[in-house]
Amino acid sequence: MNTTRNQNAQAVLISLEAAAAAARGGFACMFSTSDEYETALITERRAQGRYDRPKSRWPAVMFVGCTLLVAGTVLLLN
Repeated sequence: MNTTRNQNAQAVLISLEAAAAAARGGFACMFSTSDEYETALITERRAQGRYDRPKSRWPAVMFVGCTLLVAGTVLLLN
């Protein structure tokens, strides 16, 4: 009876070792440098449309308004 239990335990151990080896192989990186990874990541994000320009002109209008406000203040105080 112990022989059967030992054989089953050894079979389970071998199976776990094989599964662990297969899992380690899944972590291999397909990029050799971080530059390659970042280039691929940026390319993928551009394809998804994440780096589109903002469609709102609100930030530009606020910048011009603040610039005019600062210029007016400087001229007023001189």
